[in-house]
Amino acid sequence: MTPRSLIAAGALFAAVATAPAAWASSIYSGALTETEVLAAQKAWGEALVAIAREHETGGHAKAKVLASTVLDKAYGYNLGPVLFKPTLTTAPQTFRTTKDGALAYFVGGDPNYPNDKGFALQGWRSVEIKNAAVQIHGDTASTTGNVIMTDKNGKVTTVDKTWTFKKTDDGAIRIVAHHSSLPYSAAK
Repeated sequence: MTPRSLIAAGALFAAVATAPAAWASSIYSGALTETEVLAAQKAWGEALVAIAREHETGGHAKAKVLASTVLDKAYGYNLGPVLFKPTLTTAPQTFRTTKDGALAYFVGGDPNYPNDKGFALQGWRSVEIKNAAVQIHGDTASTTGNVIMTDKNGKVTTVDKTWTFKKTDDGAIRIVAHHSSLPYSAAK
């Protein structure tokens, strides 16, 4: 090996040996973390309150625009059907596997969903999420627990909620399954 080759090999080794620190910032991990899941849940609650406030200050049209943006960012309708069973829906439109169906549920006003009055328009002021359990498996996570919502009059509504989140290739966290129901009350 010539002196020039030795110098080149040494320089290459030095570059490779110090490069991992530079490369580390570009490493992508598809694994979800509990922190990301909790942040996605918190963002969902904040969005529900924001849609309610937008409705009160800007009217239905502005609330609908905001709700559509929230659905685009928070839900995985761009990935395929979302397994969404809202709290207050009835047959034959119980499940909302499309964005249009979800939007109708949250803000109403869609003649294709005449029973929807707009769940997000009920004057929500705060949302608290209490998970009973969180399971994380690679790029997906499921949660189950209660969501406690308080409206502008102080009325509290508690729902049982199960979500499944997926971390996409671009790092976004999307809801791909969402089941919500009122707690069961045994007859006395």
